[in-house]
Amino acid sequence: MNEDQLSMLVTDILQQRSLELDSLDFIPTGKRLLVRITVDGDGPTGTGPALDEITAAAREISKTLDKVNFSATTPYNLEVGSRGVSKPLTQPKHYRRNIGRLLKVKLTDGSFIGRITAADDQTVTLKADNNKRVIDFSDIRKAVVQVELNRPAPDPSDVEEN
Repeated sequence: MNEDQLSMLVTDILQQRSLELDSLDFIPTGKRLLVRITVDGDGPTGTGPALDEITAAAREISKTLDKVNFSATTPYNLEVGSRGVSKPLTQPKHYRRNIGRLLKVKLTDGSFIGRITAADDQTVTLKADNNKRVIDFSDIRKAVVQVELNRPAPDPSDVEEN
């Protein structure tokens, strides 16, 4: 089974669970192969997949790979997980799923840190110090969600209706 076939197989399994394939990586680790599958999706609250959804998908993927004899000659480890917060946001849906979170953005003309209040197909709106800034995705070089251990309670006025 080649990478494209595995990608199609995994995508079908994930779609049945309302999940998306974010990335599929094959990493040689000595005599074994690490098959790393990263999933994404809206999840029950619209902010990303729930752990239970990912766990169920991982079990089904594992059973299916065993059934189709995915790697008869090379032993492998399967790792299935979510994008996590450290992975840069690259698509409009990533910004939408992180509304309300703090974001550090490197722009073509500097950088900015603010809380995501809205996102559409072309722009993201960030709020910092009571100032809102609408940023076109084409001006963003890199955007990463910032981990907040003492995240303030969401302020309903910070989220804009689309």
